[in-house]
Amino acid sequence: MSGGAVASCVGVAALVVFMAQNTADVEVSFLWWDFTVSVWQLTLASALLGAVVWLGLGVVRRHRRREERRT
Repeated sequence: MSGGAVASCVGVAALVVFMAQNTADVEVSFLWWDFTVSVWQLTLASALLGAVVWLGLGVVRRHRRREERRT
């Protein structure tokens, strides 16, 4: 396994442990929305959103590099 794969596995394991230990409900106020959600759900949603943004930026970077090589 590569170093990146090991780091990803360790990160996912730490995230799962954190989510398992934080099951309390919290009230979230965002813009005009107010709702109650478990901390683990909020953590999971934040991690997924961060992963989507991170992957999206990687796709944009690869696309720009390909275009630069073609010109």
